[in-house]
Amino acid sequence: MSKKIGVIVFPGSNCDHDAYHAMKHVMNAETKFLWHKDSDLSDIDLLIVPGGFSYGDYLRSGAIARFSPIMNSVIDYAKKGNPVLGICNGFQILLESGLLPGAMLHNEKLRFVCKNVNIRVESTQSLFTSSMKKGQVINIPVSHGEGNYFIDDEGLQKLEENDQIAFRYCDGNGNLTEESNFNGSVSAIAGITNKGGNVLGMMPHPERAMEKVLGSDDGKLFFESVLGRLQIA
Repeated sequence: MSKKIGVIVFPGSNCDHDAYHAMKHVMNAETKFLWHKDSDLSDIDLLIVPGGFSYGDYLRSGAIARFSPIMNSVIDYAKKGNPVLGICNGFQILLESGLLPGAMLHNEKLRFVCKNVNIRVESTQSLFTSSMKKGQVINIPVSHGEGNYFIDDEGLQKLEENDQIAFRYCDGNGNLTEESNFNGSVSAIAGITNKGGNVLGMMPHPERAMEKVLGSDDGKLFFESVLGRLQIA
């Protein structure tokens, strides 16, 4: 059976077509949309939970989408060791579903932020970062109002011990500064993985940095890494 990449579409998703374009037309990988009421993930090799405002974020970002029918299948899929990438709202949904630890708060200055930022690679142990170098600085867009990642001290220690912190916000030279941590995230965290390294949640948008004409193609690094490991591109 032909294997492919699945991009979930929730009511309110607005980065689903960006993710589809990135995978289908830039990475040349077979890609299909998955409606939030679907349940069959048997032909999917990589699952993307895209950004947007699922269900309008009316209750709390990701809190309603977490109960969409497809999420039971997503949880089972991830627990079997299959790769899942949650981007922005997708990260929030993965947190709400319990696939990743922690929670999202409103940005520290209570403002929606949409700009290019720098993130530093903290771990190369996951499917999504295995082709990167620790300390590598990547330029990539963010677009969120609730990206202030929070976890308690005990949880943060576990993330550190298990090498689950994938990326931190930094300046252009890789330094962690107060200014670069624009949303106030604990320990400047921009992305984390589960213990198995097959689930990654990140607030920055790699699918929006796939072509130099858009200002950066650093986003390709994420997909070259995971698709290379899966050998589906």
